[in-house]
Amino acid sequence: MSKHSFKGLGVALVTPFTETNKVDYKSLERLVEHLLRDRATDFLVVHGTTGESPCLTRQERDAVTEQIVKQVAGRCPIMVGLGGNNTLETADRIAAMETRGIDGILSVVPYYNKPSQEGIYQHFSTLARRSSLPIVLYNVPGRVGVNMAPDTVIRLAQEHENIIGVKEASGFPQQAEQITSAELPKDFVVLSGDDALTVAFVQNGAQGVISVVGNAYPRLTSRLTHLAMQGRYNEADMLQTAMRQINTQLFQEGNPAGIKALLRLMCLIDSDTLRLPLVPVSEELRVRLDETRKELDLYASTIGC
Repeated sequence: MSKHSFKGLGVALVTPFTETNKVDYKSLERLVEHLLRDRATDFLVVHGTTGESPCLTRQERDAVTEQIVKQVAGRCPIMVGLGGNNTLETADRIAAMETRGIDGILSVVPYYNKPSQEGIYQHFSTLARRSSLPIVLYNVPGRVGVNMAPDTVIRLAQEHENIIGVKEASGFPQQAEQITSAELPKDFVVLSGDDALTVAFVQNGAQGVISVVGNAYPRLTSRLTHLAMQGRYNEADMLQTAMRQINTQLFQEGNPAGIKALLRLMCLIDSDTLRLPLVPVSEELRVRLDETRKELDLYASTIGC
């Protein structure tokens, strides 16, 4: 029996803000219900990159997590982002965090410091020794400046039983294959960190995705992900093709600016406000997102999503 349930569609939640830049808890509640409807979402990821976690205070982080845990009430697993480039401080925060209702931690490779592979290994080993929860590693070299090599992931998985997966956002599906072809604990999972590459990552051994577009289209994204996981790659590719334009536009002016604009157009959140240094998308992109949204809504309705 698996020690965790982080497979399939994970959605990296946005943190809605009001126009006065306060956390918008009403919009957050509406969005979470949208994601849990029809059990489309397999697990939620709170306080990841898409949640603008660096721009939330500790008190806001705790309040957002508390609301989500209470609202979800066990309906799906919850993963909370908690990482940093100060290993000892991050380990202390992990050891002290409130774990009720939380099923795992997503922790990013240390940014800015540009550690060696041995430094990355020692960092995550320290976190693993201090954590009472399973840890999913987060490899995102485009934001961090360092790529966590497959050998480092494999070493961590083999030596720490509570390191149970990796969100692989390198953009290279072959890294998933290098990891999954190794001798790993049976419950270790590789998750795609890029919506546009979900099918390719699953073909290379991944068992799901932590998705941005899933905030807006959980049922469509879930169908794509699970078709790929069932080996029905042609059908999954058709959905991937249908979603290609929206996925491109969502990241054209940065994440989560694109997904917040889309969620506002769908009336799932009341404002597309971001916290500096991030700013909303241009009006030109907003118009194109709305056009693409209408086309994708029509397509989704024809296939029952």
